[in-house]
Amino acid sequence: MDRQPHTLAGALSGRRPPRAAVVGAGWAGLAAAVRLTEAGWRVTLFEMAPRAGGRARSVEVAGTPLDNGQHILIGAYRDTLALMRLVGVDPDRVLHRQPLALVDPSGRGLRLGGGAAAPAFVRGVLATRHWGVGERAALLAAAAGWALRRFRCAPTLTVAALCAGLPPRLRTELVDPLCVAALNTPAAEASAEVFLRVLRDGLFGGAGASDLLLPRAPLDALLPAPALAWLAAAGAELRPGRRVERLAPATRAGTGVAWQLDDEPFDAVVLACGPAQSAALAAATSPGWADRAAALRYEPIATVTLHAPGSRLPAPMVALASDEVRAPAQFAFDHGQIGGTPGRIAFVVSGAAPWVARGRDAIAASTLAQASSAFPPGTWAAPPAVEHVIVERRATFRCTPALDRPPARIAHGLWAAGDHVRGPYPATLEAAVRSGLAAADGVAAQARAAAGR
Repeated sequence: MDRQPHTLAGALSGRRPPRAAVVGAGWAGLAAAVRLTEAGWRVTLFEMAPRAGGRARSVEVAGTPLDNGQHILIGAYRDTLALMRLVGVDPDRVLHRQPLALVDPSGRGLRLGGGAAAPAFVRGVLATRHWGVGERAALLAAAAGWALRRFRCAPTLTVAALCAGLPPRLRTELVDPLCVAALNTPAAEASAEVFLRVLRDGLFGGAGASDLLLPRAPLDALLPAPALAWLAAAGAELRPGRRVERLAPATRAGTGVAWQLDDEPFDAVVLACGPAQSAALAAATSPGWADRAAALRYEPIATVTLHAPGSRLPAPMVALASDEVRAPAQFAFDHGQIGGTPGRIAFVVSGAAPWVARGRDAIAASTLAQASSAFPPGTWAAPPAVEHVIVERRATFRCTPALDRPPARIAHGLWAAGDHVRGPYPATLEAAVRSGLAAADGVAAQARAAAGR
């Protein structure tokens, strides 16, 4: 093992390829590792869990292979889709694509067609006939106002305040489910600034940007397993089941800084683990950054999988009326309609803190009652039964107004990646991938600058 002092500038001066450590093999860490490997770095990827994927991974529950929750991609996730293609995944094979449809259990709701985004939105709103003329006009006027302001607002504004002028039914049937699906934070507490960015790039980001991309294959097959195979074939070193305990500057010389993870030196490090672990590793070197990361608060997501053989929902994704007393789930996903097990339905409870506090049994029983009462007679060919309840307690950070998220750059040669890192989007797969690519690009740019000097 090379234990001699070294710097970024020296590594790029022709003596040897530079070494980079990526700590965490979630989607952000995988993106960073692939980008750095492409750039000619010798990458070592650490992951404390036995398998990659982070909070979007496949798991085994009681012998049944499942994902750790129902995940959604949209057509605007261009960097995620490009990364999938780069490591050999065909998105058309592993993802079910359909135009955005926010329909209720009776099949009513907003449906967007193809073509340019803005006209498709207008046509979809005008075709939603169970909204009154005044309601549709109010929504189109609000959307036009947001567009004229370039989807910008005061950073302290909440989604509820942003949409306070909309009719109550539009807030209940459209704004609230969109907000909790995108930000995993209730509208009364969610950042309007981030919400508008999601609308800008999703609903109005170009043809196909708002399309729903629902996994028809296990999450492992979407990115983690193919990315690990790509990295291994490219010569990266993979270390699953390895927790990094210590991070410190190893030496300083000129403009370069070498880092040491435990007892091993690297030219650069990307911390792509969770905020708490990243904060712990960076605390001694960058206490201000660590304090920001440690101050983030989280929202859980619960996924209740029901099985009702022979049953079929009115759409692959159905929006549900929810509350904190009787109806936990905001969405239900029919796996049989997207290439999965027929009769398997996943009910997703976002912003789930009140329900998680009541326990898994309460979530399961209330979701089962919600499933039985929310859908029209004849939906269930057999009485639905609970298969599994999966709770991701730290699914996302709470996306609140004016949130001070930690920046990507921690120190020279030390970067952070993850959906919690400062950026325009909430905690999504696209945010994670973009942060990983940005961290890798930052590492490489610093190295080139050091070598030039």
